[in-house]
Amino acid sequence: MQILHVNGFDMPYLDVGEGPPLVCVHGSLCDFRIWSAVLGPLTRKHRVIAVSLRHFFPAHWDGVGDTYSIAQHVDDVIAFLAAFDTHPVNLMGHSRGGHICFRVAQRRPDLLRKLVLAEPGGELDGSLDPDYRPGPSPLAARIAASADVIAKGDIDGGLQIFMDTLEGPGAWKRLPATAKQLLRDNATTLIGQTRDQRPPFSKSDAESIKTPTLFIGGANTRGVLPKVLHALAANVAGARTELIPGTTHPMFEQAPQRYCEIVLEFLAS
Repeated sequence: MQILHVNGFDMPYLDVGEGPPLVCVHGSLCDFRIWSAVLGPLTRKHRVIAVSLRHFFPAHWDGVGDTYSIAQHVDDVIAFLAAFDTHPVNLMGHSRGGHICFRVAQRRPDLLRKLVLAEPGGELDGSLDPDYRPGPSPLAARIAASADVIAKGDIDGGLQIFMDTLEGPGAWKRLPATAKQLLRDNATTLIGQTRDQRPPFSKSDAESIKTPTLFIGGANTRGVLPKVLHALAANVAGARTELIPGTTHPMFEQAPQRYCEIVLEFLAS
């Protein structure tokens, strides 16, 4: 593990392999370890830099304070890329990390070569969703319920609500021990996420992305995430979309070889 000091924060990261740099940004309740399933194939062609965002493992945050937000994490990733020894870079984000990478591409396209968004998290506004209604979505409400249980000290109970919401009833119980521990290590970050105030995606946001972009998803993912992916992809000029059969939201863990084939082909083109 290495450290780069940005915005008053020591950002931990893994730096593995050689070749054009590929910076990876994890999603909710995760950290740089989440990319372990794809490090082997990706590092055969690329220098992979996997970051852990502010307040995530190896940090142990108590959930108190106002320094956890989409805005802060976007600022941190931009500062990391600007200070890094090589740029432009390829940038890849999953879920909430995909949202962060999308906002980085809006603000600093000069730092980027290509963009990979694996089911970016977030919501759509009325310009992209005819069914849009102001206020928290059902998914946001369930995340808030999960965070409330975690804040009361029932870590596994809160994580069960979160995972079963994303992947269906029984998802938490089916997870292997290693995956459960990674989520436990980052559980309190969900408390911060309830205060995220992340803006919804708009059509003008999507149209502002000029970096060549790959959207990649699980063909069997439930809920709002596929809707967000397809709405954004339809409005990002020249975007490519790939869905991996038989997978859901953690598609790069469920089908790492196919995921890497798609990403590597896109980055090489």
